[in-house]
Amino acid sequence: MLLFEEERTPVRFDLPDAAVTYYPSFFTHEKADELFSFLLEKTAWQQDDIVVFGKSHPQPRLTALYGNEGKPYAYSNIVMQPNAWTPALMFIKDAVEQVCSDRFTTVLLNLYRDGRDSNGWHADNERELGRDPLIASVSLGAERMFHLRHNHDTSKTLKIRLAHGSLLIMGGTTQHFWKHQIPKTALPMGPRINLTFRILK
Repeated sequence: MLLFEEERTPVRFDLPDAAVTYYPSFFTHEKADELFSFLLEKTAWQQDDIVVFGKSHPQPRLTALYGNEGKPYAYSNIVMQPNAWTPALMFIKDAVEQVCSDRFTTVLLNLYRDGRDSNGWHADNERELGRDPLIASVSLGAERMFHLRHNHDTSKTLKIRLAHGSLLIMGGTTQHFWKHQIPKTALPMGPRINLTFRILK
């Protein structure tokens, strides 16, 4: 059985101050189904609280952190300690690294249970990610819209429907000049798992 699509044709977007590449069919549909089912059941999901305007709220999605020992990850006043890499995550990591120029130390997984789960406007620009972080994002499960918006010229936007088994790579100065989000939707929506591979310095 094929694990990856034989023709991994990337889509490169012409965006100012950014380097964004999208592989709509990175894993075969069959392999993506297998990975989704396994990760949905076997991942150590957790739900942390976030503080918005001084009030604490449950984060509108479930998360999990896996990675190299001793490399915690902090964002939005949340500090996550990594679980050890699993064979399934190492398989995905190795596949992603075949098309990236670096080796990732960490993966943050997000589980969007339905259309009410979301991720607001933000940039992956935490200090421990370094100056120009490389973020590689694998999507499994229900398709969700991914929005990008330039920080200084909000007329510059991009919307991508992230497909089951797809890979999105953001590099260069993207995190300095752009923010991104997964918005809520009122449409009936099944669960989606997103794996964002990072390099902690």
